[in-house]
Amino acid sequence: MSLPHAILTALLEKPSSGLDLTRRFDKSIGYFWSATHQQIYRELGKLEAEGHIRALPAAQPARGQKKAYEVLPAGRAELARWTAASQDPKPHRDALLLRLRAAAVVGTAGLEDDLRRHRELHRSQLAEYEEIEKRDFPPGDDSAQARLHHLVLRAGIELETFWIQWLGEALENLPLGGDTSQGR
Repeated sequence: MSLPHAILTALLEKPSSGLDLTRRFDKSIGYFWSATHQQIYRELGKLEAEGHIRALPAAQPARGQKKAYEVLPAGRAELARWTAASQDPKPHRDALLLRLRAAAVVGTAGLEDDLRRHRELHRSQLAEYEEIEKRDFPPGDDSAQARLHHLVLRAGIELETFWIQWLGEALENLPLGGDTSQGR
């Protein structure tokens, strides 16, 4: 249910075309709520049919022209309702964690390289987040919107930091030679 709310949020921040939205998802919202271009376009159609958004009138109607959308009062009300609603945390699903659990019974052969690869991917993502933080959150902008945006980015930074540290610990705890049987 959150993709429509992510789209409403993005459109309230700035009315946009579907293409502009997909680009913004690729650069910001997509870091914590990913969606394919097809999913975004499909949701735009649903949100428009539900009366939550509307296509802005084009200055000169032309075939193939991008439609820009804005949020209507019903869409703003839905986003406010959703924001205020209580929601339980979702269970974390991660194939790597499941693979480690399986490795405890079948052995860790081949897992070390992938753990190192994952750690490098998290280091790269952390560096990207830190660069965004330097670029987009200079000292002095203390608006509520900037503080909340920065808080979301800080969550990403902290998660990447956690994964880097945890993967280091996982690598330290892998049995030598990939054997976990130890007398079984």
